Amino acid sequence: MASTEATKDAPEAPPVTKPPPPPPLPFNLFRLDLFLRLALFATTLVSVILMVISKQTKYFSTPFTSFVVVLDAKFVYSPALIYFVAAISTACLYSIITGAVSAYGVFRPSPANKFLFHLATFDGLMLGVVASATGAVAAVAYIGLKGNNHVGWTKVCNIYTKFCSFVASSVAISLASTIILLILLTISTYSLHRRTMHAPLIN
Repeated sequence: MASTEATKDAPEAPPVTKPPPPPPLPFNLFRLDLFLRLALFATTLVSVILMVISKQTKYFSTPFTSFVVVLDAKFVYSPALIYFVAAISTACLYSIITGAVSAYGVFRPSPANKFLFHLATFDGLMLGVVASATGAVAAVAYIGLKGNNHVGWTKVCNIYTKFCSFVASSVAISLASTIILLILLTISTYSLHRRTMHAPLIN
């Protein structure tokens, strides 16, 4: 009887509570981001190489003489093409730097929100630079292909066929770079939106 009464008088043990589950990791798409930045590096590098090597030399003989005129077509003879090479080279270097930053985001999947904000800001800036350079060269290339009879600009792509084909290929690839940068900007802003709407701010 004594043992039974002692058992009744003993305090009951508190119920065991399970620890709350850890909060989900902040939303990001850094794996896709890294892949796209590698693609950006490849497209900008190929575009710059094609533009730099797009040299063509033509020999023209003057009538009634034995003189031969040598004319070269190079990207350095056009301010628009020079700007294009500078802009795309900058984008290529940018892809290397941000690719390393994106790889860091893959291994550390919860970077600060302002990290994504800065990434989106620079992506937008680089998108504007690459798009403007691509548009400038596309306009020059169109004049070289079609000419403009209203102002007396003759077409030259029927003469410098190799040069124009290299320029056209470079512009087409840079257009792909522009699309990649647009997707990168969309990914950065969407990830930032998801994190600020569905998760507490991370300083």
